[in-house]
Amino acid sequence: MQMRFDGRLGFPGGFVNMQDGGLEARLNHELIEELGKAVAGFRVERADYCSSHAGPGARIVAHFYAKRLTLQQLVAVEMGAPRAKDHGLEVLGLVQVPLYTLRDGVGGLPAFLENTFIGAAKEQLLEALQDLELVEPGSLTARKISLPR
Repeated sequence: MQMRFDGRLGFPGGFVNMQDGGLEARLNHELIEELGKAVAGFRVERADYCSSHAGPGARIVAHFYAKRLTLQQLVAVEMGAPRAKDHGLEVLGLVQVPLYTLRDGVGGLPAFLENTFIGAAKEQLLEALQDLELVEPGSLTARKISLPR
């Protein structure tokens, strides 16, 4: 995830004019602008599509994609992100999501989810954690973390 200019957590992306190309083409362009040139080493494709959420405006729909990266790709993105075109403007930095819960039941992911997220980003995060099997099945509901419907 990334810390946005407005202090909220979100995912890379932007508005798309369908005359500028398809969703995946525009998303890959936005990824390079927001995360740097290291993302050119892979492409987000139709197969990475997860869901869509209606936005607050009549013509706004947030399309969500999740891409599984190798450790090498992730390190390259994290190292290159501070040199991205939009770093310091739209994006203030990358944020790693804690994939654990401390014994107190609060620290880790539950505390992280108390942050402020843009739009449907929190729901998209929870959806991706489940779909990509990055958390134990049932662990989110067992911890009373609200799941997307």
